[in-house]
Amino acid sequence: MRRPHIRRHRLAIAVAVTTAATLTAGVATAASAPTSAAPAAAPAAASSLSKVVDAARTAAFAHASATGVGKKDTLKAVDTMVDRDGRKHVRFVRTHRGLPVLGGDLVVHLTAKSAYEGVTRAYRHQLDMSATDPKLSAGQARSKAAAVAEGQAGEAELVVDARDDRTTLAYQVQVSDSRTDEAGGVRTVVLDAFTGAVLSNTSANDSFLSPALQKKLRKRGERLNPATQLLAPEPPATGTAAATAGYPAAAKGSGASFFVGSVPLTTTRTAAKSYTLKDPTRGNTETRDAGDKELEKFTSGKAFTNTTNRWGNGTTSSRTTAAVDAQYGITSTLDFYKKTFGRKGIKNDGRGAHALVHFGKKIGNAFWSSECGCMLYGDGDGQTFAKPLVVLDVTGHELTHGVVDATANLQPTRVDEEGNQFGEPGSLNESLADIFGSAVEFSTNNPKNPPNYLMGEKLGLAQKFLRRLDKPSLDKLEGTVDYWSKASYDTEVHAGSGVSSHAFYLLAEGSGKKTIGGVAYDSPTYDNSTVTGIGRSKATAIFYQALTRYMVSTTDFHDARSATLRAAKDLYGAGSAEYKAVDKSWAAVNVTAANKPSAKH
Repeated sequence: MRRPHIRRHRLAIAVAVTTAATLTAGVATAASAPTSAAPAAAPAAASSLSKVVDAARTAAFAHASATGVGKKDTLKAVDTMVDRDGRKHVRFVRTHRGLPVLGGDLVVHLTAKSAYEGVTRAYRHQLDMSATDPKLSAGQARSKAAAVAEGQAGEAELVVDARDDRTTLAYQVQVSDSRTDEAGGVRTVVLDAFTGAVLSNTSANDSFLSPALQKKLRKRGERLNPATQLLAPEPPATGTAAATAGYPAAAKGSGASFFVGSVPLTTTRTAAKSYTLKDPTRGNTETRDAGDKELEKFTSGKAFTNTTNRWGNGTTSSRTTAAVDAQYGITSTLDFYKKTFGRKGIKNDGRGAHALVHFGKKIGNAFWSSECGCMLYGDGDGQTFAKPLVVLDVTGHELTHGVVDATANLQPTRVDEEGNQFGEPGSLNESLADIFGSAVEFSTNNPKNPPNYLMGEKLGLAQKFLRRLDKPSLDKLEGTVDYWSKASYDTEVHAGSGVSSHAFYLLAEGSGKKTIGGVAYDSPTYDNSTVTGIGRSKATAIFYQALTRYMVSTTDFHDARSATLRAAKDLYGAGSAEYKAVDKSWAAVNVTAANKPSAKH
């Protein structure tokens, strides 16, 4: 693994607050060179974190004109971060008159002395909703939601919808077994509590391939047949337990994967000759078999077990082979986040991640499910998609959606009837998933899966990749764009992701022609400027700092520019070369202070 070399003292401790009684801490590094380990910081005490939350909450109410918090609001802390220089950031979700607020999230920033320093908030209008008596009954809302999403409606919860420019009493309904969802999963339907109008209808699953792209591939008759790795002789699996105190215990095994040949796996030894594909050294990260069913709970899957601690055979004749790739991809992603940023798990709560392979029948996609809290991998539809999408950068991409869900929770501005998502916050979400998915490859540095700035290069597409960060417009399948324009407000999210992905590449590697790891790149700029990169590690640190501290559910590209500038200032200083490079990289994709749009587009 590549670890960052500490060049500056202004690093950060990222601390996730899961409940009032459960606090865990990790280190968010701001590294420049990808060598040597970042020193661990001591976890902050629960009592001190509670004081930080109290100070931030008090500041939010004291500065109501800036934060938008009113007397009828209640703030719940969901994430608390204390930087090495003592500055603090507390992420809150809001209730108004006792009702959860959609689009009411905010981050309060404090100085080292806990004085109010500023706020990053979602929709900026004030909340003032006097009517809390709905005209629709909860039963009517459930019936309407079930009809819209074509599934089984759960409870109808009254909420305040503060998204866009509205403050509306609404019902939020979780609909399971939705026939409008590719994976038959859960959709969240929000209905106006007075008129019954559908305000939003979104999937709980983040899919790697959009409905529009799948439709295009089928129309073209293109068949994705991901290139697999010819297997080298496997090293013998020792089955040696890492602990000698008995069972269960960690054991060293090996797997024969689809895509990267033989890989080491840490498993759980449950008896002298009994092993489970569960990694106790990484928070009990585990992959299970969904049995070709669209399971809603990970625990419903069947555990992979054997007596040899050697897993899979590199082909589809073994149901375990897909599990090998999935488990390897997940643990590689967890290792990247921990070693690079000190992030302990997707939610930074110390828990491992889960996966279900062989999910459903003839599903040609991979998903991150926030409801399940796990990765879902279909086996392909047998026509367009020939193999499971258990590729390393796909897993890194999808698990990053989980990280985004746990932090900024970036949301699309609209979703069409086919499930395609639109808008800049959703595009930024997809971009971050590509950025950090690529970073997982570089961190893992597997010679059989050479790291690069291409996404999905192993999927077998005719254009040789799905998306790329250096010149996104080379992706003709999704029509990805290189630069920002007013059309970005309502661009499909995978297509729109090119704006911030391009800015990241320019920040990391610079403009023009170069060859990195055997791949030729030629990154252009909107203004024909020359951009000099600051290095991948620094660029990654800046984007992670921005995501965790300065982005919220509505962050658009101009907000992302401001967020990364603030992050660069935190990590390297306002007058630093890194700060200036951030500004220049965004200008090179046509995102500037001068063309920042008004609040209403």
